[in-house]
Order: sequence, then structure tokens, then C-alpha cells
Amino acid sequence: INLCHLLSTIDMGIFQRFARIPLKSTYIWSLCRQYSTDLTAVDRALIQHRCVHNRGLGASPGNPGAAPPRLPFSRVTQEDLAFFRTLLPGRTITDPDLLKSSNVDWLKTVEGNSEVLLRPKTTEEVSQILRYCNERNLAVCPQGGNTGLVGGSVPVFDEIILSTSLMKQVITFDNISGILTCQAGCVLENLSNYLEERDFIMPLDLGAKGSCHIGGNVSTNAGGLRLLRYGSLRGTVLGLEVVLADGRILNCLATLRKDNTGYDLKQLFIGSEGTLGVITAVSILCPRKPKAVNVAFLGCSSFQQLLETFQCCRGMLGEILSAFEFLDASCMSLLEKHLKLTNPITESPFYIVIETAGSNATHDEEKLHKFLEEVMTSSLVTDGTVATEATKIKALWSLRERVTEALTHEGYTYKYDISLPVEKIYDLVQDMRGHLGDMAKNVVGYGHVGDGNLHLNITSPSKDPALLAAIEPYVYEWTSKWKGSISAEHGLGLKKRNYIYYSKPSEAVALMGSIKAMLDPKGILNPYKTLPDNIH
Repeated sequence: INLCHLLSTIDMGIFQRFARIPLKSTYIWSLCRQYSTDLTAVDRALIQHRCVHNRGLGASPGNPGAAPPRLPFSRVTQEDLAFFRTLLPGRTITDPDLLKSSNVDWLKTVEGNSEVLLRPKTTEEVSQILRYCNERNLAVCPQGGNTGLVGGSVPVFDEIILSTSLMKQVITFDNISGILTCQAGCVLENLSNYLEERDFIMPLDLGAKGSCHIGGNVSTNAGGLRLLRYGSLRGTVLGLEVVLADGRILNCLATLRKDNTGYDLKQLFIGSEGTLGVITAVSILCPRKPKAVNVAFLGCSSFQQLLETFQCCRGMLGEILSAFEFLDASCMSLLEKHLKLTNPITESPFYIVIETAGSNATHDEEKLHKFLEEVMTSSLVTDGTVATEATKIKALWSLRERVTEALTHEGYTYKYDISLPVEKIYDLVQDMRGHLGDMAKNVVGYGHVGDGNLHLNITSPSKDPALLAAIEPYVYEWTSKWKGSISAEHGLGLKKRNYIYYSKPSEAVALMGSIKAMLDPKGILNPYKTLPDNIH
């Protein structure tokens, strides 16, 4: 139903019918082996080792995202396999065909050569695995649903893959407080279905919800589509159970909303990408399922009008606003071309997805109607459609959620997850188009306007080093200039680890290295990820 028609009929019943930064010249501390903050003889030897490794020179000033040389971890022996098979009978996978999918990331841009996949079911099994690996100096790559976009969830070399896929039990759910406690391997969509049956919802929603694990969500501090309404996982996660590198189990699985006793240790592990410990269980605060949900899909003729629509939206919808997302016309073209999705409104330079969620359908519809009338009469919005039925809501959301999928059909995609002041979000897309010219096949932008998060995607027919050199470090220098973050919600992983200084001061990174050295002195947990190869 066309929005113009909607606004010409004040009858609210119609809703029911809608179906680079210069690096300082200071001392450099090696992050090899012990992540030490002084250059020991061992560190110097390891730095030399990096230069002669058989996989090449690794990361360099021209390609900081490249894999570094392998660090001197032990290699898996038959004795190691015998231990794992005894501990995990039938759940120690060595078949190369079965290992293949776990060795490659979702984007198929990072591929390791692990020969062992371990599938524990309990925290105690994870503890025994890590205790053994730490003693043997065997590197471990924790893996959830393997939906990450920065190479953080797959091995770089032959690290043992520790999968949480069999740790999928709901431990408890309190239907009074709304606190869910579950194992780390629970798939996000399964948890959502479990909660909806009990009149609750998960506080986060992601396009990858059908595959991603809650443990991986927490490890990467995933943002998603509901952050505007319910906040980040740093607020909704109440407790964690974590296994440390030496096998110790840290049980901070609290179910209290208030606990001001000492340091909040769980925050160390939220967003640490499996480099400080392996999350085995999570307790999370879940909101009640809204009784009334509306989704509006609107068109705007400029990004400035989109921003003004956002400002109006926050003021008029207030407490019922749960999402404000955008995509540009290039994204829509890819959705139509590759996924055969249909644009439900008149073609526009920009599109908005707005979701409201509340407890009173009549109240929510009235507020939404007044908002739509305001943005239409003021010409901020050129066209739109609204849905309240679940199937039509899903169809409108797919226009935003499936952009990543559509991009995979365009060849090779360079993906950037940037946070910026809201008014600067689309300037980066436009400047990048001008900067790259015809080097790129497509430069598209979409993301979460409500949290200032841009997903910048640049495509080419195939992997193109010259294009990459033109994109990086330009994109990071641009972001740093406007005091943004080079990773809003995807993490740093392998690909962005050496760019951390564009978002964090050297003192902060040095402290991160010290924390890593304390919790994982041998560096066995998810090596080559998150922290830079060298700390300044």
C-alpha cells in the first residue's frame, strides 16, 4: 500500500490491512610469544623468525591486514590426537572434508589449514582441552557459527579449532526477570524462538541469526538491528562463564542486574574475540516481546533529508522506536539484480527501514501515523509503505538484512564497518567513490543510522591489490580524521588488527597487550587476531 494513499485516509484501521595516522617514532615491543612489553632476546629471535617464515613476509606497511608468519607453537602429534579422542570420543574431527568448512571464513577470504576440530559439549571438556593445549603450547582457534567478517573465527595456520556447536543447551530462564542463561553454542535464532514462545525476545537481532552463536556474539560484542532500542551487549549481558588459557574456569555467571563488588571482569571478555578466554555460557537480560510491531519502508531524495527524518523520528516516536536503518540506491539495485527482491516503493536515492515496538497497537499506530504525516507533508520522505503483519514485516526487513548476501554475487567485496558522527556517515561513501573513480565496480553504503554505524562495501570482479592499496589506509585515515572507529561492531580479527592505532591511543593498546600477557602468557588463544603484530 502506497504511503501517499495511507496519508489520504486518516482511518487508522488501514494498519490492520497492511499485510592513516602517522605512527610515532617510539620503541616497538614485540607481541610474539609472551606479548611482553620489553624486547628480550627471545622477542628479537621471534622477530627474525617472522622475516624468514615460509609463508612470506606477512603483514607489511603496504598490507597490514595480511597474515603474519606462523609463531613457534607446537604441532599436533599422534599422542595429542589420542588424548583428544579419549576426551571427546567421536567428537575429534580429522577428516579433511569435514574440516574444510571450518577452515574457511564466511566471506571465503581467509583460509587456514587446521587438521583438528574439537567439539566439546561441556565447560569441563573445554577446560581439559585448554589445560592440555597450554601445557603442550598448541594454539587454539575458538569458533562459534563462523559468521564473522574480519577473519577472527578461522585458523590462520594450523591452530586447533575448538567449536562450541554442541554446547547448545538452555540452562535456565526466569520468566519474571527475563534473564536467560545458556551455553555459548546456542544459535541466536533458536534462542529467539525459545523466548518468543515465552513472550520474550532476545535484545539483539542480526542478519546472521540463523547461524551465529550467542557466545560468538558476545565475544565480538555484536551490535545488530536492535541496539538503538535495547543497547549493546555490554549492558544486556549480566554474566559469563569463561575458560582461561590454562584451563581455569572463571564462573561469573551472575543473574543480578546490580552487583557493584569489585571489577566487572566480564567486560574483559565481551568483544575480546576469543583472545583472552573461551566463553562457555552466558546470562543475558531479555525484554518482553512487544505486542505491537510496525515496520515502515520509506524513500528519501537526499541523505540530509534522511537525517532530518531521523531527528523527527526520535522526537515523535520516542519510546516505541526500535530500529532506524538505511540503504542506498546501489544496495537496492543489487537486491533486485541478484536476489530478485522487489522494491515496494518508488525508486529513491536512499531508503529507510523504521521499526516500532510497543505494548499498545492503537497508541503505536497513532504515533506512527502522525510521524508519517509530518515527514510526508514536509517533503522529507517521497514515498513509503507500512506493514504490521509478520510475513510483510519480514519481507520489508529482508531488503536491509540481505544486502550482505547480494554483495557476495558481485565478485570480491572489501568490507568496512565504521562508526562516525551520524551527520558524516554517507560523506565517506561519496568521498570513497570520488577517490576510487572507476577502479571499483561498486561502492555502496548501508547501516544503522541510530548508532552512527556505516557498512561501507566496495566490490571488484576479483581480488585486486591495487584497489586495496587505494582503499587502505585512506578509509582509516578518513575515519580517524572525524574521530570515528574503524570497527563499530565486527571486531578487528585478523584483517584489521594492525589498524587499531587509528582508533585507540598507544597507551591503551599497550595495556591491552599487558592484559593478554597476564591471562594468556603463551599466546595460544586465537593468535594473530585483535592485537597488532607490534605494540608501539
